[in-house]
Amino acid sequence: MDDVDEGPNGPLTERRIELTEQTFGVWHGHVPGVRPGQRYGYRVHGPYHPWDGVRANPAKILVDPYAKQITGRVTDLGAARGWCDDPMTGPPSPVDSLGHVPLSVVTAPRTGPPGPRPGVPWSETVIAEVHVRGYTMRHPDVPPQQRGSYLGLAHPAVIAHLQRIGVTSVELLPVAAIVDEPPLLDRGAPNYWGYSTLGFMAPHAGYASVPGAELTEFAAMVEALHAAGIEVILDMVPNHTCEGGVAGTTLCYRGLDARAYYSLTPDGHDADITGCGNTLDSGSPTVIRLVCDALRYWVTAFGVDGFRIDLASVLGRPRSGPFDPHAPLLTAITVDPVLSTTKLIAEPWDATAEGYRVGGFGVAWSEWNGRYRDAVRDFWRGHGRIGELASRITGSSDIYALSRRRPWASINFVTAHDGFTLRDLVSYERKHNEANGEESRDGSEDNRSQNFGVEGESASPVIRARRLATARAMLATLLLSTGTPMLLGGDERWRTQGGNNNAYCLDDETTWIDWSACAGTPEQLTDFIARVAALRRSHPGLRRDRFFTDTDATWWHPSGRRMTDQDWHEPHAHTVGLLTRDRLLLMHGAAAAVACTLPTEGAFRPVLDTSTDDGRPVSTRPFPGGATITLPPHSLVLLRRPVSA
Repeated sequence: MDDVDEGPNGPLTERRIELTEQTFGVWHGHVPGVRPGQRYGYRVHGPYHPWDGVRANPAKILVDPYAKQITGRVTDLGAARGWCDDPMTGPPSPVDSLGHVPLSVVTAPRTGPPGPRPGVPWSETVIAEVHVRGYTMRHPDVPPQQRGSYLGLAHPAVIAHLQRIGVTSVELLPVAAIVDEPPLLDRGAPNYWGYSTLGFMAPHAGYASVPGAELTEFAAMVEALHAAGIEVILDMVPNHTCEGGVAGTTLCYRGLDARAYYSLTPDGHDADITGCGNTLDSGSPTVIRLVCDALRYWVTAFGVDGFRIDLASVLGRPRSGPFDPHAPLLTAITVDPVLSTTKLIAEPWDATAEGYRVGGFGVAWSEWNGRYRDAVRDFWRGHGRIGELASRITGSSDIYALSRRRPWASINFVTAHDGFTLRDLVSYERKHNEANGEESRDGSEDNRSQNFGVEGESASPVIRARRLATARAMLATLLLSTGTPMLLGGDERWRTQGGNNNAYCLDDETTWIDWSACAGTPEQLTDFIARVAALRRSHPGLRRDRFFTDTDATWWHPSGRRMTDQDWHEPHAHTVGLLTRDRLLLMHGAAAAVACTLPTEGAFRPVLDTSTDDGRPVSTRPFPGGATITLPPHSLVLLRRPVSA
């Protein structure tokens, strides 16, 4: 172990202490006189056999996997690599990495438990996926020194905005200590999204407004959001690390014990089922203990309310084998007495051919529902089957009921950080990722988007109106569907990334939200979302915690009758209605208006019409039963009827 300090003239100096004790396979020792703020790292002596996954190299100073604070960054990629000439056959690198790589920092114990968590029921939850930096970098009400920081997200103006649009929980893109992976370091680009973890217990230092204050500021952010009744869900990445493949860096896990942390092939290479160069072995007791300890720390030290697990299918594939929903790591998380009280969300896929596991997780998990995203996008661009849409907007019982989960297990979303923003979804039909420096080879080709005849921005009032109307229809579908809605932070401000559907390495105006417009489209769209969110809050039937039965709802055909089996298989059907005891939801996904005849029983009062800028119907006068109304192109209409009808 090395204590690291600055010398009198600035260079780093170190004091080496040998750890002579070993318990349960872990080396340890006591170092007297160490105080909070002391920087330290580990140097590991031992064999160097890359073909066996053993890469001890004392020239490399390593971060503590259990560090609560990490400082510094990789400033010399060559020094950070543990090998010379060839990662499998070459000798260990003799270059000392001290001064070129991050270091661990001793911290004082957290004083006292965090305050109570908001405890928002799943059925009342509305999530916003938010990037700590990008959400406030351009916010005019946030003090300049706090923009892009934990304190920026905790600013009263930002919290008021989240409350206005009905958000009950923010899902933060990764905030555990981030280090750019080798390919990005090579070309001087950042991992803006943060899916490149070095330390699973340390808040990312780059999001502190004051250097070194990340623990205090992160705690203040959680406290401020909790005071406003907003939960904090962390996007965690316990499937891979920032070290990349065998040709990558030696910053922590690879140098300590690669075989205990990583899933390796018989010849010592990393088994890459994440697409990120390496895979943490979810069957390793070392990994299981680290991941559970880390998640538990965020809850007990800061009061975090839950976790979204990136590429969660990896956690169900010990040693990169077949998926098992009861695999050791998934089971350990769900039976943990602390973690089992939090919201647990799985991203149910990985980078393998068999990795798509929507619906395949256990009863304790909610899941990002990619089938919901695809069905809603398809319907509003005039594609797909209405039967698929019907299943998705009513909670996806075909996916979740068999495992005895509730509708809120479906995390419904139309856009997320990965892919087009809402504005780009209705403005581009192909990706434009040139700025990423990968010749646009990155990013998905399956966008299910539309551009209304013009690729990119358009000055045509007609095209702009059609795009906005379709965007409003998708937002209303999301917020009125059964399940847990997740908004992409910034969509409410009509944010564009210029058609980039994989802006993971762009930390600039491309990914920052523009808050400057105080009127016009961003404000109108914000008002619209606020209105729909208020409707969801005020009507229990719009936030069901049970699946529909045949007696709860009727599917309505625009000709004025119940849907038949044959109707569901009609390839050109673009209109469908959901009739319940107290409301009628009509959705029309085609480019031309259509007549729709209402049920004969009772009267129907319009309460939402997505063809208007703010969603307010032109008239709220009730339509009599049996009346025929006109649904505009790409529109959703919600009508209420007396309960006694």
